[in-house]
Amino acid sequence: MSDTEATGSKLRWLWLSVLVIVLDLGTKAMASAMLTYGDPVPVMPMFNLTLLHNTGAAFSFLAGAAGWQRWFFITLALVVSVVLVYWLKSLRRHETWSAIAIVLILGGALGNVYDRVVHGYVVDFLHFYWNNYHFPAFNIADTAITIGAGMMILDIFRKPREPDGDPE
Repeated sequence: MSDTEATGSKLRWLWLSVLVIVLDLGTKAMASAMLTYGDPVPVMPMFNLTLLHNTGAAFSFLAGAAGWQRWFFITLALVVSVVLVYWLKSLRRHETWSAIAIVLILGGALGNVYDRVVHGYVVDFLHFYWNNYHFPAFNIADTAITIGAGMMILDIFRKPREPDGDPE
């Protein structure tokens, strides 16, 4: 059996990363063009579109740092992206769930890297709140990363994996 047959070449799932990147960058461009910075636009109860710029990481972690965090997060995301591609390439035929999780995280990471390189910050615009509690604004890339990470966590609790020699 060839290596490609054993692994099932999960690289074919990279189209989903490209879709995440296109949707993410497209919605960020629309938000930047149509919204005024910091001015919430109510969409429905508990949800606004609010254009914000995040120079930090998740939940604005390190946003107040002196600027070094931009290059740190770019480098970190690129290193993680390379690791994710190698991990994706090594998956077995029956590990489709893991492949989807990996490419969602990869697409989200690269969408946010683009923002950091081009703008120096990540464009966020999805803003949920409850009474006076406001969840930090986020974007499509963040959503893909969160869904991918959630899938990986769920995978830990799923049924045991098939042995390498068994078919899907």
